[in-house]
Amino acid sequence: MQKLQGIAVSPGVAVGEALVMDNEGFRIPRRFVSRDAVEHELERLDEAIKAAGTEIERNRDAVSRELGEQYGAVFSAHLQMLRDPVLRIELDGMIRERHYSPEYAVSRALRRYAKVFQTIESSYLAERANDVIDIEKRLLRNLLGRRREELDHLISPVIVLAHNLTPSETANLNRAFVRGFATEIGGPGSHTAIVAEGLEIPAVVGVGNFLTDVSGGDLVIIDGDHGLVILQPDEETVAHYRYEVEQHKSRAVQLAKLRELPALTADKVRVELLGNIEFPAEVEHCTDRGADGIGLYRTEFLYLGADCEPDEEVHYRAYAEVIEKLEGKPVVIRSCDLGADKVSFDPEAAKNPTLGLRSIRLSLKNLPVFRTQLRAVLRASAIGDVRLMFPLVTTLLELRQAKMVLADVMEDLDDEGIPFNRELPVGMMVEVPAAVLMIDHFVDEVDFISIGTNDLTQYTLAADRSNKDVASLYSSADPSVLRLIRMAVEAAGRKQVPVNVCGQMSGSPLYTMLLLGLGLRRLSVTPSAIPEVKKVCRTVTIDQCRRVTEHVMSLENARDIKNYLREELKKILPELVP
Repeated sequence: MQKLQGIAVSPGVAVGEALVMDNEGFRIPRRFVSRDAVEHELERLDEAIKAAGTEIERNRDAVSRELGEQYGAVFSAHLQMLRDPVLRIELDGMIRERHYSPEYAVSRALRRYAKVFQTIESSYLAERANDVIDIEKRLLRNLLGRRREELDHLISPVIVLAHNLTPSETANLNRAFVRGFATEIGGPGSHTAIVAEGLEIPAVVGVGNFLTDVSGGDLVIIDGDHGLVILQPDEETVAHYRYEVEQHKSRAVQLAKLRELPALTADKVRVELLGNIEFPAEVEHCTDRGADGIGLYRTEFLYLGADCEPDEEVHYRAYAEVIEKLEGKPVVIRSCDLGADKVSFDPEAAKNPTLGLRSIRLSLKNLPVFRTQLRAVLRASAIGDVRLMFPLVTTLLELRQAKMVLADVMEDLDDEGIPFNRELPVGMMVEVPAAVLMIDHFVDEVDFISIGTNDLTQYTLAADRSNKDVASLYSSADPSVLRLIRMAVEAAGRKQVPVNVCGQMSGSPLYTMLLLGLGLRRLSVTPSAIPEVKKVCRTVTIDQCRRVTEHVMSLENARDIKNYLREELKKILPELVP
């Protein structure tokens, strides 16, 4: 058994068989074969080795002709490894004696070899691990043939293990079969993490190199509460985590009783709890938990993984579906927030893309695309309580330009006789320190603001939220971030402009008392977090929260703040403290 520590990004526990993803996307379809099938499986292995050898010879000869024999030598080395009699004896033994399938035996043996190369203190030998993995891929490709499966073709429950998953790949995970996932790289606050939380899939990222330690079909545990990945767990550990899964379900049943009750504090102060969603289907997750509406409807899913740019009708249908399901409750649609954390950028064109052309900046540079989205949002405003929000606004000029484009689109719809809400509320995300420093001017020009703590934390602390190497620096509990939040809330309060918080911070019960004590009365959270946050709201008084906040603001570092908040939460609701 191996316990690997990563970064917890989506809560929950998952136990299941591993699906190890690489660039080829191979899935080991089975682990064992029946006794009477052993000879047939050995023949399949023999055919696969011969076919892989023919491929390698062909590559060696082609490269040698074009570049010279010294360049073809790498394939000769591959061929030598493939035809190594020691390897063949080991594979045959796994199939004959343990009844492993050839696919599982190949993956198991070659990944063990690769691990040995990786641990040797020699850059030359460490590189040979890639050669071993290449041989594994060739053999699997020949063994699996048409049975190779991609993430969207799953037919049984799995735990996905990968070097990395893009937000679009995560968004396309089949929730019916993917019980959880873990990646070697990534950090807290990344959009892959946000999507995982929205899909309610337990996830751990930033685990480090571990894929060579596991084979497809191995039993794996993902602990999304503590950031653990457990490979080949023993029976006692499996039993413990299966109990944890039942405890999660039991707690969810208890919290579900709050569904019809308002988020009303013990001293009768109403808190509005809204949901953050990425996809229309998530609306039901919100309504099932008694959400007061949608505080953040991310629209990037329309672009990520799409074969072509979404047109106005595609946008409109996606918005209308959400609005109709909410039956009169508000929905805040955020204009497109595409950027470096969601799509690939040319490294030469953008040396530091998180500080480059993204979000509202990208929209203002691509007006036809921006206008298409605004037309759809305005049309949707005719059928429900719709509000529009611009992301990553840094300057007053950006906000005014965006509002001018919106006014121009309104004129067009007016001329065409298309109905829309002429009084559409317009707000902005506050997620850049510059916006906070100028917040007293911004609140004069918007109907509401929403504080995005994920980006605000990233830009305040100069810590890339998707980089595990600076994960220890990235914390919404940092005193500097909390001071900026307080500045924004107080400025909005002076002008009586509604203010919301919609980052991951607002969805953690750990921060609920702090946020209420800062003066917030509207929180937008992931659907799964609604019951726990509501439970905290209904347990505390505002005076109690103010005392907590006052003490927090006197502390000097994120660690002390988190420890204090954890102890305060444990006093009132110990079951919510991991």
